[in-house]
Amino acid sequence: MPQPDVPIHDAPIFDADSHMYETAEALTKYLPEQYRQAVQYVQIGRHTRIAINGRITDFIPNPTFDRVAAPGAHEKFFAGDNTEGLTLREMQGKAIEAPAATRNPEDRVVELDRQGVRECLNYPTLASLVEHSAADDPELTLAIIHALNQWMLEHWTYAYQDRVFSTPIINCAEVDGARRELEYILDNGAKVALIKPAPVKGLHGWRSPALPEFDPFWRDVEASGLPIVLHASQPPLDEYVNKWEPPNTKNFMAMSSFRWLALGHREISDMIGSLICHGTLTRFPDLRIASVENGSSWIHPLFHDLADLTRKMPQNFPEDPLDVFRRNIWVSPFWEGSVADVVETVGWDKVMFGSDYPHPEGLPEPKGFWKYAEGMDDRRTWDFMGDNARRFMGLPIANPDPDAARPPAFATV
Repeated sequence: MPQPDVPIHDAPIFDADSHMYETAEALTKYLPEQYRQAVQYVQIGRHTRIAINGRITDFIPNPTFDRVAAPGAHEKFFAGDNTEGLTLREMQGKAIEAPAATRNPEDRVVELDRQGVRECLNYPTLASLVEHSAADDPELTLAIIHALNQWMLEHWTYAYQDRVFSTPIINCAEVDGARRELEYILDNGAKVALIKPAPVKGLHGWRSPALPEFDPFWRDVEASGLPIVLHASQPPLDEYVNKWEPPNTKNFMAMSSFRWLALGHREISDMIGSLICHGTLTRFPDLRIASVENGSSWIHPLFHDLADLTRKMPQNFPEDPLDVFRRNIWVSPFWEGSVADVVETVGWDKVMFGSDYPHPEGLPEPKGFWKYAEGMDDRRTWDFMGDNARRFMGLPIANPDPDAARPPAFATV
C-alpha cells in the first residue's frame, strides 16, 4: 500500500533498471553492407517506424526518440490509480525532447548525481523489438545485435566511470555466434550482458537457450563470471494472442485489456523455468541471472508448480528447484509491485531496486519508490536500494555493516 510519509534514506542507490534512448544510427552504423537494406526507417504519414526484413513494427511508437513521453508519465496507470479511465496515450500528455541523460554517458552521470543515484544498469530500448522482428533470420539477428553492441561501446562504453553499466546484448540463436559475441563484449570491458527471455530460432528451429546444446555458451559465461540480465522485451507470444483477437496493433500503448491479461509475464516464468528444468543452472551453479522489469507476481505460481513437479517427478530434479532459484536468480520487482513477494520466496539478498527511468511506465524520480515502500527500515534499505545489485554485479558493497542489513525475516509495515 502506498506510504507517502516514509522518509528518504541515505543508502547509496544502485538503480538496476534504467535505459538509454538510442540514436537513429545505433542499429545501422556498424551493420555490414549486405544487411543494410534489411533495417530501414520508414515514414508512415507523420510517423517514423522501423522496418526489419520488409516488415514494419510499431511496438515502439517513435524509434528515433526525438520526442518521448516524460519519465513517469504513466505512473497512475501502473499504480492502479487510473480513476478517470484514461488510456496510456491520454495519460502521457505532451511529448518532450529526449532528456540529454538518455543520449550520452556524460549527461547521465550528471543526472545520477541529481537523482542521488550512485550506479545504474543502463539498458538499450530499441533492442526490445530487434530480436522479435528479426527472429526468422538468425544471421541477420546476430548481425544487428553485434552492430548495436559496437555502437553502444563507442557511444556509451560498457562501464562509464564504473557508474553507468551499459548492457550489451547476446543473442543465443546460434551457439557459436553467442560465444563470439560474449568474447567480443568481454574483450571490451563489459560487466554485465542482456539476454531476451524467450526461445530462439536457430538452425534447428525454435528452442530454449537452456537446452544442453547451449552448454558451451553457458560454460563460457560461468567461467567469465559475467552476470546476465533477463529484461522484459517485446513478448514472444504475439502470434498466440492474435488467434484470440485481431492484431490491430502491437504498440504497447494501445494494447487491449485482453492482450495485457494474456501476455502477462509468461515469458520470464518460462525462461527461468527452462533454465531450471532443462538443467542449465544445475550444470553451471555459479551463474548469476537477474529478472528485471518482469514484475514478481509470477514467482509464487512458478514456485508452486516447481514444488508440485518435484513431488511427481523427483528423478528429473537432481537439486531442489526452489533452492536452485534462490541460489542463482535475482529479481527486480516492479516499483508498484510487492517487495515482500520476492523476499518471502527468493530471499532478501536477491531483491533489487529498479526505477525504469526514463520510460513513462517508470518512476519520474528513483527516490519516488518510497511512496510505495514496504517495511523499508534502515537495515533493509542498504541491501534493496543498492547492495543486492552490487552483489549481483560482483562489486564491493556499500554497507559498512553488512550483517546488520540482513534481518532474519521480512515484516511489512
